Amino acid sequence: MAKLISLFNHKGGVSKTTTAFNLGWMLAAKGKKVLLVDCDPQCNLTGMFYGLSGVEDLEGVYNSGGVRNIRDGLAPAFESKPVPIGPVVCDAMDGQPNLFILPGHIGLAEYETTLGIAQELSGSLPTLQNLPGAIYALIQATAEKYEIDFVLIDMSPSLGPVNQNLLSISDYFIVPMAPDYFSAMAIDSLSNVLPRWKAWAVKANNQKILKEATYPLPTCDPKFLGTVIQKYRLREGDTPSAAFQKWIDTIAEKIDGTLLPALEGAEMLLPENVYDSAGAPLGKPLMQMSDFNGLIALSQKHSAPVFALTDIQLEQTGIVLERTKKSMQQFASIFSEGADRIASLAV
Repeated sequence: MAKLISLFNHKGGVSKTTTAFNLGWMLAAKGKKVLLVDCDPQCNLTGMFYGLSGVEDLEGVYNSGGVRNIRDGLAPAFESKPVPIGPVVCDAMDGQPNLFILPGHIGLAEYETTLGIAQELSGSLPTLQNLPGAIYALIQATAEKYEIDFVLIDMSPSLGPVNQNLLSISDYFIVPMAPDYFSAMAIDSLSNVLPRWKAWAVKANNQKILKEATYPLPTCDPKFLGTVIQKYRLREGDTPSAAFQKWIDTIAEKIDGTLLPALEGAEMLLPENVYDSAGAPLGKPLMQMSDFNGLIALSQKHSAPVFALTDIQLEQTGIVLERTKKSMQQFASIFSEGADRIASLAV
């Protein structure tokens, strides 16, 4: 069965989507079958995958035959349609046949309120008992169809019911961060929210009505894989500038002093020796990399990871091209090591 890995931080602007895309590509390049699931109503991951220039271009994807996005895939449960949830039709990535996309849809946000009511475990639950397990049923049905090894879930920057559900049904989760004040502050919030979501899942798993639903809520035990720190500038050499290093150090201190103790108390950590064996000791980022700068725009334009753009796609020459290719090689090494660590942890 596919392993579900969520990428979550309710603080936006932390390169969550680009991390999911590049990491998914690297895992696929290493022989794993990977499904990217776009659960952010902004649909940036879907746009990056297809190289779309605007939201209106998504219509071509949605109308190309069959159920083609997450909202339509969930409609049988959320709109009481007389058909069962089944796998979404997913396209493989051009140039990377092991990488697939389950496209997002802005309409997924319409299901937030109904799902929130269902997850309150209130007296109205019998009429909504199929909703908490519906997203898991859709993802696993799709993963089974395409024989997926890893599912990477790109979550929106919110604390809503959909994200609560996604985190709760995941096997593992990663917290992307940027070295800034707001990411540091977000650690305090995450230290409260993540254990609370875990407590909800434990309570929900004891509800017979959810276990006997058409789409049963699975018993999952989400574990923290680590953080990804990205979007900082370099000084001379390969080290962060002093201003960014300050926030990297602050984040590390808050992770050690606040986040990890909270996750340990909620039993959301793997054994410490498992992290060490994977080369990802607790408190250290799974990956840490500088800003992609101009590479991100080219990556989106050509639907290619930042480390696999061709010379023609880069549209550069001379020493500028040499410097860019050096940066690309560094990103390739970082994502390669990160993919290996995740493959070792998520077993």
